[in-house]
Amino acid sequence: MKNPYLRLIRFDKPIGTLLLLWPTLWALVIAGSGHPPLYAVIVFALGVFLTRSAGCAINDYADAEFDKHVERTKHRPVTSGEITKKQALYMFIGLSLIAFFMAYTTLKVTTLLLSIPALLIFVSYPFTKRFFAIPQAYLGIAYSFGILMAFVEVKGTLTVTAWILFVANFFWVIGYDTIYAMVDIEDDLKLGVKTSAITFGDYVVPVISCCYMAFAILLAYVAHLLHFGILFWIFWLYAVLILAHQVRSARKKVKLFQMFLLNNRVGYILFIAILLGYLSQLHLI
Repeated sequence: MKNPYLRLIRFDKPIGTLLLLWPTLWALVIAGSGHPPLYAVIVFALGVFLTRSAGCAINDYADAEFDKHVERTKHRPVTSGEITKKQALYMFIGLSLIAFFMAYTTLKVTTLLLSIPALLIFVSYPFTKRFFAIPQAYLGIAYSFGILMAFVEVKGTLTVTAWILFVANFFWVIGYDTIYAMVDIEDDLKLGVKTSAITFGDYVVPVISCCYMAFAILLAYVAHLLHFGILFWIFWLYAVLILAHQVRSARKKVKLFQMFLLNNRVGYILFIAILLGYLSQLHLI
């Protein structure tokens, strides 16, 4: 992709947007008891795209000096000089304002208020890599806020289910972003950047495994609370097998980036599983 601004917001690499979108959609469907309001689905989907795009812009602004020393990131538009740091900052501000205006004109006041700390946490994430030993945990909070916002918007309150989903997604994010961090571990060690892959050291794979297990068990508990039928569990098991495959590959340190990308499949498989859980209750399938 030639346009540097589209590359700045990772338009050509939507994996981050998708990993933020799927848990938000899970929450919207569950909060709406299988029938989420159409306006909420559209607004939250657009909000996910705008928020993640703004996050990419501020990430490249913050990491310009680091990115030039990492093979995977040295061609990003700010690092390569195609876009200045000031332009990246303006892009971040513009996208954030658009996202806030959209939320202001369409969402409930309580949801809007919740969006403010969500955006602040999301965009401050790049700076945590300088001082926080496990920045993936911070990202886990940022990537889970959409769940809380979805419940507040659709249901008007934060239920026990909302918090269980929040914690489940928190563990999922730590797991897959630690695999992602393993890709750049050698460069990060040289630069002094802090990541969970470095902090956990020899225990990194067991930690990933524990995070994935917690994620799967908590989702299973949500399904139990919602009385989902056998179709949910078939798809849930498929997702668990994909997670197990990622752990095996992480143990061998092979195809790490491909394993990270597999989480998009986990996300949409679980989305289908939740939809089928509600459809089976209506005896439509």
